[in-house]
Amino acid sequence: VLLSSCFYLFTSANGIPKPGDLIEISRPSGQHGAICSGEGYVIHIVPLCELYIYACSKHGDKAIVKKEKLLDVVGTDDYRIHNVLDKQHAPLPISHILQKAESLVGMVVPYNVLTHNCKHFVTGLRNGVQQSQQVQLFVVTFYIRIILYS
Repeated sequence: VLLSSCFYLFTSANGIPKPGDLIEISRPSGQHGAICSGEGYVIHIVPLCELYIYACSKHGDKAIVKKEKLLDVVGTDDYRIHNVLDKQHAPLPISHILQKAESLVGMVVPYNVLTHNCKHFVTGLRNGVQQSQQVQLFVVTFYIRIILYS
C-alpha cells in the first residue's frame, strides 16, 4: 500500500503517479485531465451540465471542482501519467500545487471547452500555464481542413 501515491493497488501503464502528477484519462468523448492529490484521490473539474441536466441552459459555462477517488473517476477507461508541459514550463512546487488544488475543491469555476476545460485547469495548477494540447490539435486540424478543402 503506497499512501503517498495516487493509487493503492492499481497503476497506470507508465508507473505510479505521485501527488501533483497530471493524470490523462482516455474517454470515448476525448481526454479528461485530473491532478493526483495523493492517497488514491484526484482533483478535477466536472461541467455542471454533466451533473445536472437542468443546469445546461443556465450554467453551461460553469464547472465544479471535485476531489474523488481516482478509480471512481477513471471507471473502465484507460489512464496515464501525463505531465505534458514539464519540458516547456517547470512544475510549481508540489506543496503549492496541492494547496491551490485543495483550496478550490467545491468551488464553481468558469468552463469552456475551448478556453477553460479540464486540461487548462490541471496544467494551470501544475505548471502555472493553462494549456490544452487537445484544443490546440483541434484548432490546427480545423485550419488545415479549411485550407485543403477551400
